[in-house]
Amino acid sequence: MKVYLTLFSLFFSTLTLAHGVDANTQQFLANTQGAAIAPFMYIGAKHMLTGYDHLLFLLGVIFFLFRSRDILLYVSLFTLGHSLTLLTGVLANIQVNAYLIDAIIGLSVVYKGFDNLGGFQRVFGFQPNTKIAVLIFGLFHGFGLATKLQDFAMPKEGLWQNLLAFNIGVELGQFCALFVILLLLSIWRRFDSYIAFSVVSNGFLMVGGLVLFGYQMMGFVLI
Repeated sequence: MKVYLTLFSLFFSTLTLAHGVDANTQQFLANTQGAAIAPFMYIGAKHMLTGYDHLLFLLGVIFFLFRSRDILLYVSLFTLGHSLTLLTGVLANIQVNAYLIDAIIGLSVVYKGFDNLGGFQRVFGFQPNTKIAVLIFGLFHGFGLATKLQDFAMPKEGLWQNLLAFNIGVELGQFCALFVILLLLSIWRRFDSYIAFSVVSNGFLMVGGLVLFGYQMMGFVLI
């Protein structure tokens, strides 16, 4: 029984850390002295581009946004939220359990799919403020990013510069991912299937968020 539990925990820990910090990056962070702007920008961009939970949430946020102004507004709110908690979390050494915060991030994906389906109006008879919700979930996503860096004793020399570089890298990665997502959505929106399959698409979004939530909670229980 213990053997099965060990294998099960290793399986889930691998899944939950799939977009975490790899061994080479770990060694680099541990040995870095002073400011290393370009490498930290690269690490930030790489983390966002491999962060499927962040990307799924972004997909949900912009799925029904058709005007550039609305897309810019919502993405800016998300960016503001995760930038604040990324910087504050590391600099103020705010300790948050990585599994729990990533579980909340998984729930943010569920929320957005449910919201896109009009679930709040149909089930609860009210509609949460979508802008405030995106900002709040952005704060949680930022703590998720911060927990990845807090695992390492980063030297205080050049810490500000490195954190800012990491955050800029995150934004660059987000911009690249957003460009690809918007490009694919703009192509799909030319076909009637976009609206016809919107329920299925956001249903899959909810399922994906629930799977991420389950992985993280299993990791929290077993690791």
